[in-house]
Amino acid sequence: MKQQLLVIGAGFGGLWSALSAARLLDMHSRNDVEITLLAPQAELRIRPRFYEPDVHSMFAPLTELFEAVGVRFVKGTAESIDEQSRKVGYRDETGRAGELSYDRLVLASGSQLSRPPVPGLKEYAFDVDQIESAAHLESHLMSLRNQPANRARNTVVIAGGGFTGIETATEMPARLRAVLGEDQDVRVIIVDRGERIGAVMGDGIRPSIIEASDSLGIEWITGATVSAVDANGVTLADGRHIESHTVIWTVGFRASALTEQLTAQRDGQGRLHVDGNLKVRGLQNVFAAGDVAYAATDDIGNFAAMSCQHAISLGRHAGNNAAADLLGVAPTQYRQPKYVTCLDLGAWGAVYTEGWDRQLKLVKAEAKELKTQINTVWIYPPAADRRSALAAADPLIPVA
Repeated sequence: MKQQLLVIGAGFGGLWSALSAARLLDMHSRNDVEITLLAPQAELRIRPRFYEPDVHSMFAPLTELFEAVGVRFVKGTAESIDEQSRKVGYRDETGRAGELSYDRLVLASGSQLSRPPVPGLKEYAFDVDQIESAAHLESHLMSLRNQPANRARNTVVIAGGGFTGIETATEMPARLRAVLGEDQDVRVIIVDRGERIGAVMGDGIRPSIIEASDSLGIEWITGATVSAVDANGVTLADGRHIESHTVIWTVGFRASALTEQLTAQRDGQGRLHVDGNLKVRGLQNVFAAGDVAYAATDDIGNFAAMSCQHAISLGRHAGNNAAADLLGVAPTQYRQPKYVTCLDLGAWGAVYTEGWDRQLKLVKAEAKELKTQINTVWIYPPAADRRSALAAADPLIPVA
């Protein structure tokens, strides 16, 4: 009977885990291990692009790729993990319960937007966290043209001035005018708890954020939080009310709730503490990749962020090492010392930095060209060609 290597999740971490495991088995000419990937869809959803229009197209099908590299796909949503029996319970698209056994598990079930108990948030706010919710926002934006012209219709409020909030906000003036007309006076407001514009992004990026915001007419309300959302806008903690028919929540992300089913240490975002080989600390048969892994990127105190930049490399190492554990061969230690940031700033351009201290390297058109390359080419999966796909999954490939 074949040993079972199970990957949960078809995001960046899960996809690259499966490919990397298949690569190692191929290198050692082993056919006594079966790789299974469990996910709701056989597609890589390009989450970093969900702030853009035409979000329904932001995915890449994976069926042919899985067939090319010998990965078995099971369509379903994982619901439970039993460490003792080494079984994962799931439900398929019809709601029928199923179960998968594993000898090694790679948990790569991703993260979700945090939704605190803010009154009206669930009923009235939009988000760009998942393709379905981003598509719901897009449909709403298209429907604005059918509403009477007024301040609330023409105003978008973004709750959160982090990476997602800024990219969503800077894209929004063009999206609104495409729907309402180029002559419309549109208003985009970012509400952020930071005391300074773009404070969370650091000094290297903040001047570009300020310049882009001024150029695009984006307003910032800093040192503020949203205390309630209603059909006509938001109320801030200081009592101010902003009229808006479009409120977008982008504040905070948390690892998949599946991490809570494991008897392992987690960080404040629910991510599992892993060792240098991405094995979950304290567990013998479980590895973690992507947004569920709290992994050191270097020896000076930096840890992987919830980003595709880190998820791809984490997946390459986690899949490789889970397979190596079964084959009895040496693992590869995860290290990713190079860190870059490329922030889209809408029609103004973009800003690109290197290092955890975000040293400015490119701005405006040059950075925008790089951002477009990243978003439309680099983060997409390889072609469904066995040889090239497996080669691309080498954990020693540097990822910037």
